[in-house]
Formats: sequence, structure tokens, C-alpha cells
Amino acid sequence: MSEALSPTKTPKIGFVSLGCPKNLTDSELILTQLSAEGYQTAKSFEGADLVIVNTCGFIDDAVKESLDTIGEALAENGKVIVTGCLGARAGDDGGNYVQQVHPRVLAVTGPQATQDVMDAVHRNLPKPHDPFIDLVPGAFGEAGIKLTPRHYAYLKISEGCNHRCTFCIIPSMRGDLVSRPIGDVLNEARALFEGGVKELLIISQDTSAYGVDVKYRTGFWDGKPVKTRMLELVQTLGAMAAPYGAWVRLHYVYPYPSVDDVIPLMAQGLVLPYLDVPFQHSHPDVLKRMKRPASGEKNLERIQRWREMCPELVVRSTFIAGFPGETEEEFLHLLDFLREAQIDRAGCFAYSDVTGAEANQLPGMLPLEEREARRARFMAVAEEVSIARLQRRVGSTMQVLVDHAPAMGRKGGVGRTYADAPEIDGTVQLLAPEKISKQLKVGEFTKARIVGVQGHDLVAQPI
Repeated sequence: MSEALSPTKTPKIGFVSLGCPKNLTDSELILTQLSAEGYQTAKSFEGADLVIVNTCGFIDDAVKESLDTIGEALAENGKVIVTGCLGARAGDDGGNYVQQVHPRVLAVTGPQATQDVMDAVHRNLPKPHDPFIDLVPGAFGEAGIKLTPRHYAYLKISEGCNHRCTFCIIPSMRGDLVSRPIGDVLNEARALFEGGVKELLIISQDTSAYGVDVKYRTGFWDGKPVKTRMLELVQTLGAMAAPYGAWVRLHYVYPYPSVDDVIPLMAQGLVLPYLDVPFQHSHPDVLKRMKRPASGEKNLERIQRWREMCPELVVRSTFIAGFPGETEEEFLHLLDFLREAQIDRAGCFAYSDVTGAEANQLPGMLPLEEREARRARFMAVAEEVSIARLQRRVGSTMQVLVDHAPAMGRKGGVGRTYADAPEIDGTVQLLAPEKISKQLKVGEFTKARIVGVQGHDLVAQPI
């Protein structure tokens, strides 16, 4: 347990952020508010006066990790506030699930509940008084505090989702689509670029649907009208990033026809020729059972058309193997799609029967061993396709954003090309520079000649 607070002691808060980048941006909002009010962040549970755990509740493994983390924080600290997706989950008796498992927690809130979290903090750890504390140290101006390295940041453009996919419980936790005002989004982006961010990663539950909820209404930014729509958002962000030499990367882009309009911007170099598209499957019958918004055949045609418009395009996606009722024939259809679509980067989950998901009631639930076996078969094909596509890079010169460079890169470092999103894709293993004068600096770009492939990573010689 933490020592009692004296009037002069600055209160310290431990913080754990679990789950996806959407959760991370919620955490950043909470930490920005805490810092603005004068709270400090503790490096350990024991050194904190209170701990906040931002949870994930999407699949069973994530639920277990969240519950284990809460338990660990309670054991080492004793004062714990829980927020995030798992916090919104109901227990068997209709009460709160987290409080059923861990009745000692001080408070539980759902996702995107910054004010509720702050209220719980104020009740349990009064804020320090300082009239000048709103000058947040270490923040990116109005973009606030970021948990990522200083050279890249996630920018959330909306919350919630209008789809009702049978395997997903996100709408029950985060609600329907709510788009952020385009002026707010663009102001945050500018603050990040001005603060030195070299890569802006656009995230949401459904990036393609940005503005649907407000009928694409026209907003204003810097006195100019801008439509609340993905195309105008991407155009403006690309133009804004150019003077800083920064990258803009799009995530969670559903394959609607409207995405076709964004591909020429990638071909022109305005934004990265990279699309993270959650296809989930290819067989029309499985997609129908999933209640996905597009058929596999249309997706294949669309990818081919995108690549015709922008040959440099890299496509990353996620899939589910062993969905209820999936036959061997339907699974083989998925493997064929993977090869034919030439998906550059693919992740795969074995179907998880998440509590509350409609798909759990579908007939034909496969044994867990079979689901895992299909996932392993999928990943073997995905790796084969990915490595073949990486091999085509050997001999080319690419721009690499440096993420890690000890001793100014004298012995090399680690970076990423436009084809690699942080943490989910591969990396570039940078060799020691041939010129003694050549330095590698974290957060800066270097040109590098690709000399080999190592698993999912490239090996390159800085130039």
C-alpha cells in the first residue's frame, strides 16, 4: 500500500493501458487530464498512490489479461480504478462483471469515459492545488500526452461502429458511430506535426464511415470549409503532413467503393500507399453468417483495381479461422483468396466465443483444436505470401523511419518502411552504416538499400 499523502507530496498514479490503439488514445486523454491537474505518473504499482487499469474485453485472452492485471495491481497497490471495454461488461447476475471478479476495486467505468475516471480519481486521491498546472509538461500542445514514442502517434477520428458483425461485441461496449468534428481532428493533427511527429496513424472502428453519422456535414478549419468525410480528411491531412516530411497511415478501412477515391492520393504520394482492411473472410456464406458488409468476390476485384491505380499499395488485413459452421471447403476458399489477393501482411485469430457475441448461437461450432489448427494452416500460407512479396524489395532503395538506434546507429538499428505499421507488421533490420560519418537518429528518416529478407523483416544497408 502507498504511504499517506502529505499536503506537499505530489500524488502519483500508476497507469496500465491494454488492448488496441483505440484504447491507447483513451488512455492518452486520461493521462493528459491527470497531468493537467498536477498528478504525476508512477513507474510501478508499489510507488503509486492509486492505479488505473484501462482494460480490453474483445476476446477471452484479452479478458484474462485484463483481469490478471487488475488482480496484480490490487495485490501490489490495493487502490485500483478500472476503465475500458471490460468495464462495460455485465456479469451473470446483471451487475458489473469486473466488480464480481474483483470486488475490491474502487470504481469501474466503460470506454471513452475520461470524466468518469477523473471523478473516481478525485474521490480517492484529491488533486493538488496549483493555478499554473494547466501547462502540461511533455505534451503535444492541444494534442495532449502521448504514450507512443515521440515520432509517431495515433489519431482517433471517431468512436463506435454501425455494423453488427456476429463475432463482435464492440458496438455493445462503444456504441454506434460518432465522428469527431473535423476541425478538432485537424487541430490535433497539426499539434502533433508541430511537436515533431513523423508518422500519424489514423484509427477508428470504421475509418471509411467517417462522417456518415453527421451526413458528411461541412465543418470549418482555419476558416475554410472542410467536409466531414474520409476523402476530404485524408486530402487535408496529406497536405498538412507534406511540409513536415511526415507520413499519414490509414487503419481499419472497410472496403467500401468510396475507398477507391483515396487510392489516387496514395499514388500521388500524399498519404502512404498502405491500407489496413479488416476482411475477416472471403467465402460469401461465411461473410453472410458474420454479417459483414461486402462479399469476397467484390473484395478481390477491389484489391486488383486498387493495385492497378497504385502498384506500390501494401494491403494488411485480419481474418478469423474456424468461424462457426466453417467447412473445410470454405476454409480452403479463404486460403485461395489469401494467395490470389496477395495480402502483404495478414493476421489471423482462431474464432473465440466471446460472451455476448451473436455468433456463439450459430450452429456448427468447431472444436477449439480444429480452430487453432486452421489458424496455424492460415498463418503458414500468409507467411509464404508475405515473404515472397518481401523478396521483391531486395535490391531497391527505400525510405526508412528509424525507431531504434543505440549509439547513434554505429552498429545499426531498427526501422520501418511505408509498408510496416508499428508493432503489427515487420521491421527493417538496419546494418551498421558503411560511412563512419553516417548516423542514425530515432524519429528521423534514412535511405537504405534492401539487401535481404529475414522472416517477416527486411535487412537493409543505410546509405
